[in-house]
Amino acid sequence: MKEQMHILIVDDELDMLELIGSFLQKQGFHITKESNGIDALNQLENEPVDLVVLDIMMPNMDGFEVCQHIRKSSQIPILFLTARSSEEDRIKGLEIGADDYIMKPFSLRELSARIETTLRRIRGLSLKRSRMQIGEIEIDQDGRQVYLHQKPINLTRREYDLLMFLLLNQGQVFSREQLYQKLWESHSSNGSLRTVDTHIKTLRLKLKGAERYVKTVWGVGYKFEEDK
Repeated sequence: MKEQMHILIVDDELDMLELIGSFLQKQGFHITKESNGIDALNQLENEPVDLVVLDIMMPNMDGFEVCQHIRKSSQIPILFLTARSSEEDRIKGLEIGADDYIMKPFSLRELSARIETTLRRIRGLSLKRSRMQIGEIEIDQDGRQVYLHQKPINLTRREYDLLMFLLLNQGQVFSREQLYQKLWESHSSNGSLRTVDTHIKTLRLKLKGAERYVKTVWGVGYKFEEDK
């Protein structure tokens, strides 16, 4: 069965919102509709989507601002769909992170084709990157970036190395001494083993709810283990 992709449409013209939403729904997409930028950002906080179709001219927060907010934490595909047709606007939209820029009036079939093309390209790029998915945690090994519920979390180099070492040796228990030797081998042998405990603690804090995967084996050490 083909995976149903989730599209968020943001436009303050309600007739346009209904027209696009109804058409794309018939094309097999799961659709969420919002009429302003603030509600759109709240929606993205609560539920991940696969692509955003975004108008520019909206009250309170225009589409450019919405796009910039999204790009602070996500690389989700964004297609501008707008009546603003100047070259300056098109360039600005692409420079701040949009994947495509479609001008009104437009063809619904062309919009659907542009969405399909963008999703195929994004899926192709993601397949070329070395990624791992463990429950709520996704890891982009090429970019050394960890995501939790599809949102990037900032790990230090050592925290990332510690997480990857435990994950790649999933189920195996390592003592503090072993972890120190593997990950802090450039340090003096007289260094404190407390640094291992400290990094385990900060790693768990940053994993927020997924810290259960990093388990303490009392009297022995630590291991990474998925839910059974």
